[in-house]
Amino acid sequence: MKEKFDVTGMTCAACQANVTKAVQKLGVKDVNVNLISETMTVDYGNTDVSRKDVIGAVEKIGYGAISQDYKDNGENSIAIKEKSSTDGFKTRLIISIVFLIPLMYVSMGEMFGFPLPKFLTGYEGSVNSAFTQFLLTLPILYVNRTFYKSGFKGLINRAPNMDSLVALGSFAASLYGIFAIFRLSTGLAYANQDLVESYRHNLYFESSAMIFTLITVGKYFEARSKNETKNSIKSLMKLKPSTATIILDGKEETVKVDDLKVGDIIIVKPGESIPVDGILVSGSSLIDESAITGESIPVYKKEGDQVISATINQEGSFKFKATKVGNDTTLSQIIALVNEASQSKAPIAKMADKISAVFVPLVIVIAIITLIAWLALGKGLEFALNMAISVLVISCPCALGLATPMAIMVSTGKSAEIGLLFKDAEALENLHKVDEILLDKTGTITEGKPRVTDVITNIAQDEFLKIAASLEKSSEHPLSLAIKKYVKDSNLIPEEIDYFKAITGKGIKATYKKKTYFAGNLRLMKEENIDLLDFETKANKLSKEGKTSLYFADENQVIGLIAVKDKAKPMSKYAIAELKNLGYRVSMITGDNQNTAEAIRKELNIDEKFAEVLPQDKEKQVKILQDKGKKVLMVGDGINDAPALVRSDIGMAIGNGTDVAIDSADVVLVNNNILDIVNAIELSKFTIKIIKENLFWAFFYNVIGIPLAQGLLYPINGWSLSPMFAAFAMSISSVFVCLNSLRLRNFKPKYKNEDPIEKLKEENLKEKNTMNMKNNEEEDMFNNKKAVVKVEGMSCNHCKATVEKVLSNIDGIKNAEVDLDQKLAHIKYKGDLNKDLIKSEIEEAGYQVTGIEED
Repeated sequence: MKEKFDVTGMTCAACQANVTKAVQKLGVKDVNVNLISETMTVDYGNTDVSRKDVIGAVEKIGYGAISQDYKDNGENSIAIKEKSSTDGFKTRLIISIVFLIPLMYVSMGEMFGFPLPKFLTGYEGSVNSAFTQFLLTLPILYVNRTFYKSGFKGLINRAPNMDSLVALGSFAASLYGIFAIFRLSTGLAYANQDLVESYRHNLYFESSAMIFTLITVGKYFEARSKNETKNSIKSLMKLKPSTATIILDGKEETVKVDDLKVGDIIIVKPGESIPVDGILVSGSSLIDESAITGESIPVYKKEGDQVISATINQEGSFKFKATKVGNDTTLSQIIALVNEASQSKAPIAKMADKISAVFVPLVIVIAIITLIAWLALGKGLEFALNMAISVLVISCPCALGLATPMAIMVSTGKSAEIGLLFKDAEALENLHKVDEILLDKTGTITEGKPRVTDVITNIAQDEFLKIAASLEKSSEHPLSLAIKKYVKDSNLIPEEIDYFKAITGKGIKATYKKKTYFAGNLRLMKEENIDLLDFETKANKLSKEGKTSLYFADENQVIGLIAVKDKAKPMSKYAIAELKNLGYRVSMITGDNQNTAEAIRKELNIDEKFAEVLPQDKEKQVKILQDKGKKVLMVGDGINDAPALVRSDIGMAIGNGTDVAIDSADVVLVNNNILDIVNAIELSKFTIKIIKENLFWAFFYNVIGIPLAQGLLYPINGWSLSPMFAAFAMSISSVFVCLNSLRLRNFKPKYKNEDPIEKLKEENLKEKNTMNMKNNEEEDMFNNKKAVVKVEGMSCNHCKATVEKVLSNIDGIKNAEVDLDQKLAHIKYKGDLNKDLIKSEIEEAGYQVTGIEED
């Protein structure tokens, strides 16, 4: 069982490592802590660890935890509910600055010749000045007390973090300042002017206050940057309407979207967002799906079409039946995937985690060594303490901790905007490492909608087509659908068969009019010892044109073949060219024969083909490539691609593919465009580039900054780093990492064939516009003609569905709706109404037509 928690108090990679260690010690199966989103996912496995145990372990080391499932549960700490936010940092920053300005004026004013009240200047005013600085420092320390609480609690529990470094530095400076007040008082009491002069300009209260203020400045901008990374998700969430209008007992009623159930009939009016996924049951419209698919042109939707949550109805009103609600909607799934990916940990982050685990204790040791070394060299306590405090404050595990998760979060948000869904950070990191791209042919490279191109038979063609359509009637294979459509367009009606058996990867066996027939590929014909006559030669010729031939035979010999061709998607050629330009080897895998596959390979300039591969063998082909040392990216869309998608190093599914394929993949191409493979790889490369820049900066900064803070240049040129400048440098380091990560928001893929790709995109948009206009005109034609068919013999919903199906299958008729109580079928039609055909079709189905009236 897994459970997700919100975690507060984390400020750096050391905090992340400490929380992870604390929960791991409980014996749970797995822990994943995310610094950016301040969340933790715990996989309990088969342990007896409870939610209360997890929260207790986190609180013990100075942080807070609250279950996202039980936010009001008494087990959760009260402190956790005060989640840190941009507003919280802003308030702390304002208060800190309000008191820091007069503090700096009092502490530095005399040195710069600024006017000050007499009681705060000179030998006589030294204690007054020191005590005034102390009082001005207290509010700053108080509003930023979280550093002390978290830092010292971490030290006590042997889990130091960045707050520990800041708290130690600020506490040491404040403690030294208090000590200085006592020494000043002693000097004034005994008129020891030398003692007073040695302390009155070296109080360090301003350093203590400045450390907190500057780090709070950094935290404020860091929090703002983190919020920026979540904008893509926020914008998606805003698309979901809060209410919906449903039909309840024949009346319209407004309900909350969260209360919708599967099966509810929902009305959507022009300009409204679609609340959940469903099937359109009445009306039609243009739907703006750009928020989900990235496509700017609205899509025409009619009865029977699917509508997606968070898309916008642009024109007419319509009704649809809810099929997916709550967390099952497309929008919710996208948000869940993006959140899951942004909160997962990339392999490159593990290196930073290991370093962060020892970083803070190491810095504390270095600070102590620095203090002792300078004291041993004869420098005073003030100088040695100054160096030690600078070491504590300048070191920045914060930048180290933000380097990877910040980039991952921005990148996964950006990917969602451009129609890419990465399921985890590992896929995002590893995608650019692949060197072999294996593309499934049907539905990925091609449109997945084969069309009949040739019919060759040695019997009467109509008779042959009728046999073929009857055999294929029960099959849902894309090639079968193409044949059935061709036969229907030829005005031939298939008949019922007595027996049907699908033979996986080969074809079908069926009994038609008490005679056995086979339909399928050459392999099936040979296995059944069918006489091929001269049809194999004809099929070979067709296959060289990229056409796939289906053989049809009786028990003895082939009676004919039907050739179909699945056109390549217009963008496939450019997508494959772009992948090859990037240096990738592109292969195609298909069940087609060698000749057909070779024709497509040549047409699209693909490096290699794997033909005649059975569905169950696709996974084996991936393994063969991996055994040769290849890192394989498999792209597919069907159920039979799922094992190969899982086996491959990275699996990528086309968005309109099957649920099984999408579930098996690491990346989903929402727009169904294989050019997005290029976009995904380029985004992966850019993300890794940003992460490496962040990590380099974090390491480089600490490697240079810590020695400088130790005072290594002091013996050479007398230069040393004050704690104030150290705190400023530390804050800048974190802000740099955040701003560098935000560069990913400007990602835009570049193509070598930019002009033809853009031209093709424009043509596709024009084609969609033309199609939308055509669909609207066709809809108007149907809307203008209506009729009512009186049908006797219907008694149940099965009868209703049968009559509706019979009527909808008649050319020129659509939207058949049966009123079971009135025994009427309402239809829309175009052209002339063929009443005789309607009557014969319904009566053949077992019902009686008593009248047909046109409106």
